[in-house]
This record gives sequence, C-alpha cells and structure tokens, in this order.
Amino acid sequence: MAPPNQLCLVLVIFLSIFSLSPLPTSAIIPKANVSLPIHSSQLVKNLCNGKAIQNRKFCLKALSSPKVIMAMDTTQVGNLIMKLGAANARATLNVYNEIIKKPCSPQALKALDCCVEAYKYAILSFEMVSSELVEDPQIANYDVTVIGLEIANCEKELINAKVQTPRLLARNQFMKYYISVGYEITSTLELENPNEY
Repeated sequence: MAPPNQLCLVLVIFLSIFSLSPLPTSAIIPKANVSLPIHSSQLVKNLCNGKAIQNRKFCLKALSSPKVIMAMDTTQVGNLIMKLGAANARATLNVYNEIIKKPCSPQALKALDCCVEAYKYAILSFEMVSSELVEDPQIANYDVTVIGLEIANCEKELINAKVQTPRLLARNQFMKYYISVGYEITSTLELENPNEY
C-alpha cells in the first residue's frame, strides 16, 4: 500500500486534472432564449428581486425556461425550480460519487461521504418540497432551509479536509443559488397563503 503522502499527491493531481474539465451546465440551468409574457415576467422579476436571492442573474436565467414562462403562479414556478434543484443535486451527487471512488486521505473521504449524504438529502427534499408547496408553504420553507444547512456542512467538511476543487466548489455554489431561489419562492408562498393553524 502506498504511503499517505503519495495517496494525497495522487488525489491532488487527479482533482486538479478533474477540475480542469469543463463544468457541464445542462442540468444546472435550463437553456432558453425566449421573451417572457407580461404576467410571468413580473412574477419572475418579483421573485428574483427578493431578499433571499444570492445571484439575481442566475435566478433570471434559471427562471427563463419555456415551462416557467407558461407557469401562471408562484406555486407552479416553485414546482419547476424544485425539479431543477433536484436535477442539479443529482448531477452533483454523480460528481461526488465519481471522486469518492479515487484513493484519498481518511479526512477527504469523510468529507466526501458527508457531501454525498448532503446531496442525497437535497434530492429527496427538493422532490418532497414540490408537494408541500400547496399543502404547507411554511414546512416547505423550513425544508429548503435545512437543505441549505446540509450543503453548508458539506462545504465546511471539504474545507476542513482541505479538499478544494473548483468543480466541487462551483457545483456547491449552484446548489446554494437554487436553495436561495427555493427559499424566496417558499417565503413568497408563505405570505400569499398564511398558515391557518
């Protein structure tokens, strides 16, 4: 078995080469170049100008798909963004699963395992939030917040283990953007439909 220093060197070389490969964005942001109808345009504009939005440009691009354009209300837009969030989480989980197969230090492996679990949780939660949007926006809002905490913990573990690959960092950042859009949508729905309990 190779000494730990050699394994770390191999991991650093692999991650450096792996991180130089282009970041696929097809599952991250829908590609559409269509003008928004007035109703959808105002709805998207209001959501993307919300306090929780971390990246307005990302929000506008993510909410410019033809399906979102056809959406008539915040709930429909919310369902679509949750599906996009789940797709992004699934694509990111695949990246983590590929990296975790490579030899690495115990600390790096622990951090990567933490992130795998965080992204599995994100997929399930984004899918679950879609059904909660109508039933209870307050619970949907809470669940989106917890996804954010899970991804933040993943990032903390990566930093502590000194696993700094641009590709993982970029994917984690995209996930945080989806979480901020999801949080804004669930907050808006909470205001539109206050819980009657």
